Amino acid sequence: MGRTPRPANVDAYIATASKEARNKLREIRKVIKSVAPKAEEKISYGMPYYSYKGRLAYFAAFNDHVSLFAMPPIGGAAKGELRKYQTGKSTLRFSLDQELPIPLIRRLVRAGVRRNEIEKK
Repeated sequence: MGRTPRPANVDAYIATASKEARNKLREIRKVIKSVAPKAEEKISYGMPYYSYKGRLAYFAAFNDHVSLFAMPPIGGAAKGELRKYQTGKSTLRFSLDQELPIPLIRRLVRAGVRRNEIEKK
């Protein structure tokens, strides 16, 4: 049994996701690109990756959820909002049957942009 080839770009990655996940992936991508228009978009570790003066974010589709992997570790001011979602050190999981918290995602990505700009001066 051969390995499934990795997608060549983010459009190809989204196209391989389930119908339920595709719109959520497009929404996450749109937020990242609007907050960090200069971020480089590519595939890393088999999933969409965004780099702006360092690691910024990844996202991925799974059987029953989509995840946003945001750097640095998630927390701080957004901690109260995060109780609604499964979280990890730098991971947010969104069930396919729930709306994405676009303002929260926007703030997390914006915080990553600011952090990278400060660290790379």
